[in-house]
Amino acid sequence: MLMREVRLDVIVRPTEIDVNAHVNNAKFVEYLEWGREEWYDRNGLEYETLKAMGATTVTVNVNVNYRSECRQGEVLTIVTRPGRLGRTSFAFDQQILKADGTVAIDAVITLVTIDPQTRKPRVVPEGLAKALTG
Repeated sequence: MLMREVRLDVIVRPTEIDVNAHVNNAKFVEYLEWGREEWYDRNGLEYETLKAMGATTVTVNVNVNYRSECRQGEVLTIVTRPGRLGRTSFAFDQQILKADGTVAIDAVITLVTIDPQTRKPRVVPEGLAKALTG
């Protein structure tokens, strides 16, 4: 069963805090990656499955809006939804929510599908496109 929206809860760890006593901006980008990986896994699109389709995906643009700081011990929810689907590229719309529903981060992440052998862009495989369009 395909899951259009995937949510993943994380707890902010001490090693993710910077000198300003909040989550470091680079850690948020990592959280977003965890959310995308969870989306792939829950939709049966693990790395080996994509590779069998003749494709891998690479991130080509990360557009992040930092809305609210997060602190150690907070439970955050990473929300990942497919966004735009192009011929060789697609995007995920993502948010990181605080426990009270406040948006800490919103982001659009653009990926390109490449052939694992030639490393050149290729058309998004049908199985991936179907999962992205639900």
